[in-house]
Amino acid sequence: MAEPVDVYWSFRSPYSYLVTADLLKLQDEFDVDVALRVVLPLAIRNKEAVFDPSNRKPALYILMDWERRAEMLGRPHVWPNPDPIVQDYETMQVADEQPHIWRLSKLGVEAQRQGRGIEFASAISTLVFGGTEGWDKGSHVKDAAASCGLDLEQMEKAVSAGDHVDEIERNHAGLEEAGHWGVPTMVVRNEPFFGQDRVDTLRWHLDRLGLSKR
Repeated sequence: MAEPVDVYWSFRSPYSYLVTADLLKLQDEFDVDVALRVVLPLAIRNKEAVFDPSNRKPALYILMDWERRAEMLGRPHVWPNPDPIVQDYETMQVADEQPHIWRLSKLGVEAQRQGRGIEFASAISTLVFGGTEGWDKGSHVKDAAASCGLDLEQMEKAVSAGDHVDEIERNHAGLEEAGHWGVPTMVVRNEPFFGQDRVDTLRWHLDRLGLSKR
């Protein structure tokens, strides 16, 4: 039986975007079942803890560092237009209405239910962070879903009739129970590995556990 690897992941996180390629490789290398556990960004989960208008250092650092990391990894990297989070960059105020992040997050839950969670996350995040302007318009999302063997229309029907929001809340609780708050966080046997740059440590750990390689 494949070893479960839960991945707590956000559609607004550039580091979540960068980790997907490594997770797909991990899935090919080891007998693991990589499960996408979609959570909302901290900007939604805990606004006050993240964006303080008087202290822009964390946001400025992330904007610099993720591009540097993407360049090192050879991945396309452009800050999304539109941003999956509706936010005023001057005041750092996060809007109450968040159509993009809710849509993507619920679709991510549905993709996982259909067994294509990480594949969908990779395709959509590459669309969003890879330089596709107006990624939310036209057939971009539909085509990305189709590239994973998923039917967007069928997925959206399932989302409209399902309990996907409840599952997102359960994922929030799961991330807390794992002992972390950020994304991406990979969890194996209740042990968390936080950050896109911890996949090598996770790979080492899986090998140490004696998991068979494919």
